[in-house]
Amino acid sequence: QVALQESGGGLVQAEGSLRLSCDASGIFRFNAMGWYRQAPGEPREWVARITDEGRTNYADSVKGRFTIYRFDAKNTVYLQMNNLRPEDTAVYYCHGKRGEYDYWGQGTQVTVSS
Repeated sequence: QVALQESGGGLVQAEGSLRLSCDASGIFRFNAMGWYRQAPGEPREWVARITDEGRTNYADSVKGRFTIYRFDAKNTVYLQMNNLRPEDTAVYYCHGKRGEYDYWGQGTQVTVSS
């Protein structure tokens, strides 16, 4: 059974940093992995993506501040978040895609205080 488990969320002051981790199990490799986030009362939005070839894409709102990377030997993807802003406060979800199938983690809360 495929499972994605996020960790690394928490409370941080504005301009601080956090690193989120997502450990995948039950699957050899995803075609692409990424991060989404959802703030209270808002729809879930895409944040960043990395393909199995290492190509990365970012939402404009996080470009230059967030970095996504993966460690294939551990089937793990990371999201390094720097210069955090209060508007980055949300539940962050790990996403994995293989073929036509999408997989989601349970989410980890990130709260940025001003």
